[in-house]
Amino acid sequence: MPFVSIRISGTATKDQKSGIVADVTRSLVERLGKNPAAVQIVIEEVSTENYGAGGILIADRDAPKLQEDAHAESSQ
Repeated sequence: MPFVSIRISGTATKDQKSGIVADVTRSLVERLGKNPAAVQIVIEEVSTENYGAGGILIADRDAPKLQEDAHAESSQ
């Protein structure tokens, strides 16, 4: 019985997660011959405030870009 754990930063819609589950299940059926009823998939959404890379939180890494974009729009 395949068990797949997927972690994504931020959030995804129910439709996006449904598509991921369908795609991963189909891949395991096609590539490994697994029974689709036996495939189990868990999608965990990790808040960008709880995830870091390169020594900084993802939320902090993305914040300056958002501020720069807002500043650029107000300058135009």
